[in-house]
Amino acid sequence: MTPLAPHITTFLRRHLPMERRASPHTCDTYAYAFQLLFEFAASRLKIRPSDLALEHLDSELILAFLEYIQDQRGNSAQTRNARLAAIKSFMTYVEHRIPGALEQARRVLAIPIQRTDSRLVRHLTANECQALLAVPNPETRSGIRDRAMIYVAMTGGLRVSELVGLRMEELTFEPRRVCIRVHGKGRKERMLLLWQTVAEALRAWLAVRGDAAAPEVFLNARSQPMTRGGFEYVLKKHLGAAVAQVPTLAQKRVSPHVLRHTCAMNTLQATGDIRKVALWLGHASTQTTEVYLRADPTHKLETLGKVIPPTLRPGNFKPSDRLIAMLRGQDYAK
Repeated sequence: MTPLAPHITTFLRRHLPMERRASPHTCDTYAYAFQLLFEFAASRLKIRPSDLALEHLDSELILAFLEYIQDQRGNSAQTRNARLAAIKSFMTYVEHRIPGALEQARRVLAIPIQRTDSRLVRHLTANECQALLAVPNPETRSGIRDRAMIYVAMTGGLRVSELVGLRMEELTFEPRRVCIRVHGKGRKERMLLLWQTVAEALRAWLAVRGDAAAPEVFLNARSQPMTRGGFEYVLKKHLGAAVAQVPTLAQKRVSPHVLRHTCAMNTLQATGDIRKVALWLGHASTQTTEVYLRADPTHKLETLGKVIPPTLRPGNFKPSDRLIAMLRGQDYAK
């Protein structure tokens, strides 16, 4: 039996962050996927996680694990595919280092991903955005911070990891603008030039932020960098208060990524150019951005105005006496 611990340790601590230069978020996501897998495998095989061997991670166990996270944990198909992607990445790493595991790795790599539904993106209307921005109290330190965070996320379309990872040196204030250098997904950088109102919200926060050892712009109450979970908590708290002003918010599941979708929809409706939306969001390809076209009704209205549909032959339906009698519950034969 091949010990599993040395290989998974090298994979997570050296291969991902150093050889592949994966982001810290990717490393954490992969580590959590294997934590779930090892807990499941240990319970299924009735052994300790430290006693797991590479041979235990065969295709049968992986399929059982994927079924478990969907049926027992209630995870979606997208989450299932993300966990499978982490496992496949490890098996690709293993097959180049342990020749005896080639067949085992091949069977695991052959597990297909699940097809997922392509739903319309969720986004906020203008009234819902205003209600959410009006909730944080501008007379308190936390309220000034929360308003600036939500405003930057909503107008800049930042991912939550980009927002909480924003550093002080990446802000450049101009007379009527603020320029933000964003470190995006896939180690791609982009520059965003945001409006004066956004610059004023950021200046207000920096005025009360105070000196801190952390270089990140947004800090929590302990002067530590704001985390993804921290921002999700802030957003959920203010969303509950905004529902009282705009009841439609209660019908929507608003996450930090919904603010990014809102920015994308506003940009698309203002410019009508999907390429500009892709550049603003930092998408590598416009194929990723095309999802917003399906959710934008303005493009459908343009189509309705330009396309002339074929006409139908006019005519009126005249029901027969038998049909009228049947609808009335009468016996036509009588």
